[in-house]
Amino acid sequence: MGEDLSVICGHCKVIQLSELDFPGHPYSASVLKAGYCLSQTDGTFRADGSITLITGPKNILVDTGGPWDRDFLLLKLKERGLAPGDVHVVVGTHGHSDHVGNLSLFPEALIIVGYDISEGDTYHSNRLAEGQAYTIDEHVCVVPTPGHTGQDVSVRLKGASVGTLLVAGDLFESCSDEDSWRELSMNTAVQETHRQEALRTADVIIPGHGFPFRIIKS
Repeated sequence: MGEDLSVICGHCKVIQLSELDFPGHPYSASVLKAGYCLSQTDGTFRADGSITLITGPKNILVDTGGPWDRDFLLLKLKERGLAPGDVHVVVGTHGHSDHVGNLSLFPEALIIVGYDISEGDTYHSNRLAEGQAYTIDEHVCVVPTPGHTGQDVSVRLKGASVGTLLVAGDLFESCSDEDSWRELSMNTAVQETHRQEALRTADVIIPGHGFPFRIIKS
């Protein structure tokens, strides 16, 4: 597994990885697209969210990229022998357009966006807003991690070769986001609490706008 960059995140050492595929049993995870956020000289910025596919007993897509990623996403699924109808669960970690721009490709999937869980036009009760995880099965769950917005969620996968994997959306912008995440946060105190919990409980984190990183436990 490639390791590219070592930084300090709060009191924790993290190492950015070049690896995008994380095998495991019964689930494996692949980052189909590593997100980015790039400032432009005219004061705007270009951004796209990371897209992650978890395959196993259920095929779970975490974030769909922006609508400009439609053809890219379909191609990446096809390369893995999947059509949109083969995706059982689609999770949008929050409602920004660069994370949920292709939900319409998956009308048959269970859709989780923030704290809303729906199948077609039927919405299911859950306790995400109360701080409780939504369990997909014994290996995968959706956990509330607000702060960046009021209803952010992350997907926790246990049993990958790297240990516990957290697909974190914009809870983390990137491996080295200490100078930037607060500017994009709706509630920095709440987000900081969830960031520290993620660093404590996960072994590898897939951030919303960068490559995965490993947490080095002290």
